[in-house]
Parts: sequence; C-alpha cells; structure tokens
Amino acid sequence: MAYTIIILILGALALGLGIGIALWRNRWNLNQGEPNYKAFFIMGITFLSLGITLSAATENPGLIGISGLGVAYIVIGLKNRDKW
Repeated sequence: MAYTIIILILGALALGLGIGIALWRNRWNLNQGEPNYKAFFIMGITFLSLGITLSAATENPGLIGISGLGVAYIVIGLKNRDKW
C-alpha cells in the first residue's frame, strides 16, 4: 500500500515537472503558426491500425479508444487537406 502511494506521488511530480518545463520553453514562442495537418493524417492511420491490432491481440476492448483517436486524427487531416 505504501509503495503504491509513493509511486503515485512520484508520477504526479514527474508529470508536473514535465508540464512546467513545456510551459517554460514555450513562453517566448507563443505564435507557433498553423499545425501540420498531413502529420495528423499520418498519426491517424498509425493510431487506427495500432488500436485495432492491440485490441484484437490482447482481447481488451478498452484499447478501442486508440482507434477512435486515430479516426479523429484522420478526420482532422482530411478536413484540412487543402493546407497540406
């Protein structure tokens, strides 16, 4: 029980530190321009296939969410196809 609490505290500290570093690095570069929609499309294809494969291999229906994220990325990429 004590190990679980220690691991959760360390994980929260690491997450907070990572978020803090990311915010600190971006404070001077707030105008980063437009996202790369072709990368969204490629990530969508990757997440869709990864989610289907993992959910079939592990028989865990909770991994279907990765496929849903892939579909969302594909839709974002295709919706903004003219900006590739």
